[in-house]
Amino acid sequence: MIKEVEIKANGGPEKIAWKDCELEKLKAGQVTIEHTFVGLNFIDTYHRSGLYPLPLPTKLGMEGAGVVVDKSLDVDEFEIGDRVAYVMALGSYSTKRNIEANKLVKIPSSVSDQQAAAILLKGMTVEYLVERLFKVNSTHTVLFHAVAGGVGLLACQWLKHLGAKIIGTAGSEEKAVLAKQYGCDEVILYKNENFVEKVKYLTNDVGVDVVYDGVGKDTAILGLDCLKPLGTMVVFGNSSGNCPPVDPGLLAAKGSLFFTRPTLMTYAAKRNDLVESSNRVFNMLLRKKVKLHINSSYLFSNVIKAHEDLESRKTSGSIVMKNNY
Repeated sequence: MIKEVEIKANGGPEKIAWKDCELEKLKAGQVTIEHTFVGLNFIDTYHRSGLYPLPLPTKLGMEGAGVVVDKSLDVDEFEIGDRVAYVMALGSYSTKRNIEANKLVKIPSSVSDQQAAAILLKGMTVEYLVERLFKVNSTHTVLFHAVAGGVGLLACQWLKHLGAKIIGTAGSEEKAVLAKQYGCDEVILYKNENFVEKVKYLTNDVGVDVVYDGVGKDTAILGLDCLKPLGTMVVFGNSSGNCPPVDPGLLAAKGSLFFTRPTLMTYAAKRNDLVESSNRVFNMLLRKKVKLHINSSYLFSNVIKAHEDLESRKTSGSIVMKNNY
């Protein structure tokens, strides 16, 4: 028997429930993982609430790390006992699971399971945002919303490694201090200041080259006024709700701006991209170009509390849950 989370109806964290079930028989190309840690990400709350609709009942969790405990005969790349991690595969809130081997990457010996679960999805998100979607360099100034979150703190370090000037937004002095410790040059307290006016002040009315927005509804349209002509707006998340529709004429009027709504699922869809991106993330960690801020390590049994804390913005950095069943 295994335990896994099942959502029977969309709603708040109280909709999360564990159930006992039998693990299905392995299919060709699959392995069985026993989870040690799983990552908690905002996309999990979107699936739970119904912001990103999934057929019900549904599993939860898109990122995990653990040990291969079984495999189908046709799997050659992994062996029983290998430490592995994955992203963008629904169902990580479980003690064990079957998963396609081509979705897995091996965890380097110097990286712990906890670190892998904390960094892989968020780190790969940063990698495609700053290395591929918009290739940031030392000539660029960047605005990054929610800069003290798990993605934000990794982005600060990665962007600093690339030489960019970083302006971030945060909700408290404590989070602002944390973001600056991780490389952010200027932090705007969005509850106290108009972030558009402050960006204009900090850039001498020039604006920034790119805005990275994981907040969505509350900030995306306003963020267009932070961009210089030919600037790029990247809305990669929806923590406040979906971004309103954008009129192409508005982009023209504000300086021939670019607007994109990317996903990691697309940028890591090909096996080669998945492996290369994960290798870049692990290499940045091993070379100490980025360090992890693991704010809290919740137990599986405390998953409801973990969701509550994430949505109420009580957390900073990366959140992982430990398998205690």
